[in-house]
Amino acid sequence: MNKRMVAGFLGRICYLEAVLMLIPFVVGLIYREGPETLLSFIYTIGILVVCGFFLSLFEPEQTSYTLVDGFAITALSWFLLSFFGGLPFIFSGEIQSVIDATFEMTSGFTTTGSSILQNVEALSQSMLFWRSFSHLVGGMGVLVFAFALIPELGEGSVSIMKAEVPGPEFGKLVAKNKNTAAILYTIYIAMTGILVLLLMLAGMQPFDALIHAFGTAGTGGFSNKALSVGHFNNPMVEYILSFGMIIFGINFNLYYFLLRKEFKTFFSSEELRLFLKVLAAAVLLLMLVMHADYLHFEPLFRDAFFTVTTIISTTGFGTVDFTLWPLFARLIILLLMFSGSMAGSTAGGIKMSRILIYLKGIRRDIIQAVHPRKVVPITVDGRLMSNIYIKRTFIYLGTYFMVFTVLTLFVSISENDFMTAFSAVAATINNIGPGMGNIGPASNFASFNPFAKVTLICSMIIGRLEIYPVLILLLKRTWTTKY
Repeated sequence: MNKRMVAGFLGRICYLEAVLMLIPFVVGLIYREGPETLLSFIYTIGILVVCGFFLSLFEPEQTSYTLVDGFAITALSWFLLSFFGGLPFIFSGEIQSVIDATFEMTSGFTTTGSSILQNVEALSQSMLFWRSFSHLVGGMGVLVFAFALIPELGEGSVSIMKAEVPGPEFGKLVAKNKNTAAILYTIYIAMTGILVLLLMLAGMQPFDALIHAFGTAGTGGFSNKALSVGHFNNPMVEYILSFGMIIFGINFNLYYFLLRKEFKTFFSSEELRLFLKVLAAAVLLLMLVMHADYLHFEPLFRDAFFTVTTIISTTGFGTVDFTLWPLFARLIILLLMFSGSMAGSTAGGIKMSRILIYLKGIRRDIIQAVHPRKVVPITVDGRLMSNIYIKRTFIYLGTYFMVFTVLTLFVSISENDFMTAFSAVAATINNIGPGMGNIGPASNFASFNPFAKVTLICSMIIGRLEIYPVLILLLKRTWTTKY
């Protein structure tokens, strides 16, 4: 790893976060908040500028990033952003613990939506805006955002985008990485703006609409209400958010093809079809299980539809407490927590693209067990998947569950309830938000001790970056070898 180059890049990220923090500062001015709240942003901006200045001193004139550099930069950037992002809460006194503040902002930037706040409505407007705004920035990727704004970040920058963009494969839309990032973020911001307008038309106040649009766009799920979306008791809002979560759970590359009127490419996507089939099947199963508890069809459909979309998109908004549902319904929800939505979206989870390959791999093995000499190629959207690519996809699944097991063991040191410990890791590594047991939609993560919270902070970043960038930081050769 080229430490000087990594340090220089981290310096730019400090500057970027300092600029982003000006936006909630302006929100504080608009709402005429007290000096303690406003100064908390000024202090943090000052710290970020100083850190950015000293880190930038190490940056070499010529930069060419290797894949190891890209992984290291990505992982370190997310830890750095989460720590500094939590400082305004500490300086303002709205969160007392550094670990709690880091947990909250890690959850924000990774678009997890898990919270340690027991009374979210007690936060100032600027702090509420900042934690939800982090969903918007982190949803498409902080470093993708940096590529869209910063003029020149050196050769080999595709290595950084490969490390951050979720999914088994990073696909460039155009020749230059900067242009790809700009296209993705333009689509992302435009869709978010449309969602804000729709929520306002449905009766939401502008600030509430912004907060919930950020949570939907980033599939993060932070709300400024203790009861989340259930607070509004507005069916139209629930339907708008449900369709919004589906839309942001779709690979953004497909929207680019849609804008170019390549409709066949969009609608022929096998991953998209699998995603919609799983979503529809889950809604239908929940309705069949829950129908006896409802007098009318519409509320039954709405609750099932909203719950499935908020879980499969890994958003985590709440309208009902699904931990009180029958076991079969809870198991469906648990399975959706792991599947997630499509690669290249803002959602977490294993991703439908990998599940598609796993299903096709199982089908191939069954056919070859009966006909050993038959060659059964695995194709996705007409493209032949190489055996190396398929092998790596299966290795990722093994690595995922190995890391999941280790994290669950760490959390279980202080948490005696199995379902709570298990689902806490499931909720964080898949970037969902609520879990089962004592951390359902009506609860939070405040009861965990500091060690468990630090473990879950790591779990959120590991899940958002899909494991390898964080694991690479643990290798001695990463720090001792210059690639």
